[in-house]
Amino acid sequence: MADNPMLKFVRVGQDYPAKRPAGERSADFGEIARKYEMVKAEEQASRCSQCGVPYCSTHCPLHNHIPDWLRLTAEGRLREAYELSNATSTMPEICGRICPQDRLCEGNCVIEFSGHGAVTIGSVEKFITDTAWAEGWVEPIRPLPDRGQSVGIIGAGPAGLTAAELLRARGYEVHVYDRHDRAGGLLTYGIPGFKLEKPVVMRRVARLVEAGIRFHMGFEVGRDAGMAELRERHDALLIATGVYKPRAIKAPGVGSDGVVDALDYLIASNRKSFGDEVPAFEDGSLNAAGRNVVVIGGGDTAMDCVRTAIRQGAKSVKCLYRRDRANMPGSQREVANAEEEGVEFVWLSAPEAFEADGEGGRVSAVRATKMRLGQPDASGRRAPEPDPGSEFRLEADLVVKALGFDPEDLPRAFGVDELSVTRWGTLRVDHKTMQTSLEGVFAAGDIVRGASLVVWAIRDGRDVADRMHAFLKAKAGAAREKVAA
Repeated sequence: MADNPMLKFVRVGQDYPAKRPAGERSADFGEIARKYEMVKAEEQASRCSQCGVPYCSTHCPLHNHIPDWLRLTAEGRLREAYELSNATSTMPEICGRICPQDRLCEGNCVIEFSGHGAVTIGSVEKFITDTAWAEGWVEPIRPLPDRGQSVGIIGAGPAGLTAAELLRARGYEVHVYDRHDRAGGLLTYGIPGFKLEKPVVMRRVARLVEAGIRFHMGFEVGRDAGMAELRERHDALLIATGVYKPRAIKAPGVGSDGVVDALDYLIASNRKSFGDEVPAFEDGSLNAAGRNVVVIGGGDTAMDCVRTAIRQGAKSVKCLYRRDRANMPGSQREVANAEEEGVEFVWLSAPEAFEADGEGGRVSAVRATKMRLGQPDASGRRAPEPDPGSEFRLEADLVVKALGFDPEDLPRAFGVDELSVTRWGTLRVDHKTMQTSLEGVFAAGDIVRGASLVVWAIRDGRDVADRMHAFLKAKAGAAREKVAA
């Protein structure tokens, strides 16, 4: 066993890439973690126990070949590790940055169960593909011969981009339609640079453009073309719009100036990082500089907002969440990062009303009440309920609502009443074919499963590409038989 490059977890400790000091990193939007050196990546990969039944792969939505590329990394065979990583994921370096590994692969690592600390899977995954880009190992997409069929994809987020890449590689003409001016969806405009620097996303998009995928940006279905026209234009369509409708708070004063939606706030910040002109940022409407900020919510979007506010120079930043730390849906790593950077968490608290300076004036405070956890609700988590007589007040001149997202009314927006939806507003699909109620119109990602993780969107994009390929082959075969007859 002396020459075995693996199984070193007993004598080699868990060691994530060093984070930049909180005071340094909170002054910019650069990624907070430093990069592994090659020797460190090999060392950390060598901690893998090479399980016979790898729970890390089982709990990865993409079922990445994690133990295999960890072994290749430990052996210094980095190009092979990249090729294996790339075989199951269209965006491994993005997943390595933003996946909640503590809830997925690393959270189910056998080494973690043994008390030695999980293998640092996400950090190694990021290192592998970042190295591949630097060394020129990321090859262009080489499409198969033109099949003479066209695919339209509505939505340029991770599900849409994954399907676009895989369908283009199979020889289809692919057109992507998106209402924003840059592709990437939430990867581009929803996730801050300190978690995902934008050149990482843009180089993926550029690779798709170089492969011949046509992007139609600033395009809204129902305004620039109807669904009927797009169905005529393409042999198959994919709806991968994601879910962008913010969940509302019902409380007096919620319409006051300075009470804003999380996505509006994050988009403004990300646009500034691109160097765009953002009037709502310049006039202070979506800028936390010098303000007392309260963010309401406990998911990853709330963590993005509080940490963005710190970087914008907020006077104070508080996160108001109705459950306790153990029951919050966001990544515990993100909570720890936020606390290091100066965010104050107000646990077991919920807003009751928003005070403003005069009617329709600027918000000046949040009136809140303490909560206590009662019996489990339908989700299995203990339901929060108000604790009578525990009201308190927080000064705030910028309040960010980060309570999650619901689907928009796509049948109305797209002008197709026959597009069937579930009672939650997500698109109804046949889960075997991934087709909607419209023949040849498929759907994937959050618009089907509800607000979820980027890695699940990539998985759905991969799956729907297979289903669309089968549909298009059958369609082409039927057309040939008709001509022959």
